[in-house]
Amino acid sequence: MKARILVVDDERGICVAIQRLLTGRGYQVDTTQSGEDAIARLEATSYHLVITDLNLKKLSGMELLRRVKEHAPETAVVMITAYGSEKIAVEAMKLGAADYVPKPFDNDELVLVVDRVLEGIALRRDLRLFQEQAAGAYQFASIVGRSAAMQRVFDVIRKVADTDLTVLIRGPSGTGKELVANALHYNSPRRTKPMIKVNCAAFSRELVESELFGHEKGAFTGAVSTREGKFEIADGGTLFLDEIGDMSLETQAKILRVLQERELERVGGNRTLKVDVRVLAATNQELEAKVKQGTFREDLYYRLNVVSIVLPALRERTEDLPILIDHFLGIVATRLKREPKPLAADAYRALCAHEWNGNVRELEHALEQAVALASGPEIQIGDLPAAMRPAHAAPPAATNDAPGSFKEAKQRVIESFERQFIVDALARHHGNISKAAEDIGMYRQHLQLKLAEYGIDPAVYRST
Repeated sequence: MKARILVVDDERGICVAIQRLLTGRGYQVDTTQSGEDAIARLEATSYHLVITDLNLKKLSGMELLRRVKEHAPETAVVMITAYGSEKIAVEAMKLGAADYVPKPFDNDELVLVVDRVLEGIALRRDLRLFQEQAAGAYQFASIVGRSAAMQRVFDVIRKVADTDLTVLIRGPSGTGKELVANALHYNSPRRTKPMIKVNCAAFSRELVESELFGHEKGAFTGAVSTREGKFEIADGGTLFLDEIGDMSLETQAKILRVLQERELERVGGNRTLKVDVRVLAATNQELEAKVKQGTFREDLYYRLNVVSIVLPALRERTEDLPILIDHFLGIVATRLKREPKPLAADAYRALCAHEWNGNVRELEHALEQAVALASGPEIQIGDLPAAMRPAHAAPPAATNDAPGSFKEAKQRVIESFERQFIVDALARHHGNISKAAEDIGMYRQHLQLKLAEYGIDPAVYRST
C-alpha cells in the first residue's frame, strides 16, 4: 500500500499543486488549509507523512509539529519554510521534523525529499519487523528440551545473554550450537546490530584470515579490491566463530589480539582498525586435548572459555525426544506445506529406540523424509529412513532372573499401577486423550503408546 500524506497550507493553490504532484507519484494525498483541521484528521486517520507550512495563520506549523510528535510519533513531518526562516526550520528539525524545503519550492526537490523520508520510514518499519521476528524466532522456545541438562543450558543463556562475555559453546555436531549463539545474540543489547557467522573449517588459513580480518587491494593474487572482514562488518554486534578448533595457530594468534586489544589489521595492510565485537565460539572438539598437543593456543583457550555452555548429545537426553518429535513434525509440515500427521505407534517406538549419532539434526532430517513420504493419515514406520526401520522385531532381552523373582514381581506391580492410573485419568476426562495426558503430566504420544501397550480403548470412557 502506498504511503498516506497530509498537506497543510493556508494557500489552497499550494495544497492542490502538491496534491497533484505527489498523487502522480502514486501517493494517497489529503489536504487541509487549517492546523486545527489537520489535528482532527490525524486523530481520525493515520498518515505516514505530514507536509506543513511553517507559517500557518492560527495553529502554527511548529505547534502542529509538536502535536504530531506527541500523539503520532511514527508520523514524519516535513516543513515548508518561507525565505529567511531557515533558523526556525533548523529548530523544527531539532524538535523532530524529518526535513524542510524552502518556499517557493522546486517540484523535483520536494519529490526527492518526500521519497527519501518515506523510504526511511519503510526501512525503520522493516527493521522493527525483523527485530520482532528475530526476537520471537530466537527465544528459548526455539531450543527445545525439558531435560535437566537442557534446563542448565537455558539457565546459563539467561544469565549471560545481556553481557558482553565471550562464550564457548561445546557439544557434538547436530546438537544446536548455532541456535544457542542466536539466542545469546538476539536476547542481548546488541540485537539490533549484525550477527555474523563464520565456519572456520570451511576455509584455508589464507582465506579464513581474509574472511575474518579483510584484505587490502593487491594483498594476494585475486585481491583486486579492498575488502572488509567479518570483524569489521560485525562492529557493534556479534561474531560467531563456528568450528574454532579447526583454526590454524597463526590465525589463532590474530584472533587473540582482537579479543585482547579490540583492534586488527587487514591482510596486506598496516593500518590499525578498532572494533567493538562480542565473540561467541563453538566446537565439537576437545580443546583441552588440542592444547596439550600444541595445536591450539592455551592463552586463546582461556580467552574463549570465559563462559562455557555444553550441549548434551541427544542420546543423553532421550526424555526430550517426545517434545522434539512434536516440535519438528510441526515445523517440517509447515515448511513442506503438508498437513500435520501423527506418528504411528511402531514409527514412534523406532524413533525412540534409535541411537541418534547425528543428534537433533539427524532427527529433523528423518522427520523431513517421513513427512514428505507419508501418504496415509499417519506417518508409518516405512516412511522413516531405512536405518531407523528394524528388520524384524527385537527379541526379548535375555535375563538371568529366576521365575517369580523380585524384579519380575516389581514389574508386574508397576504395570498394574500404570494401567489403573491411566484408566482413572481417562475416566475423569471422559476418554479425552489430550486432557488426560495434560492432567497426569505425560506427553500425548507417550500416553497413546501406553494405551496401545495395555490394550486400553479410550472410547469406552467417552460416555462415562
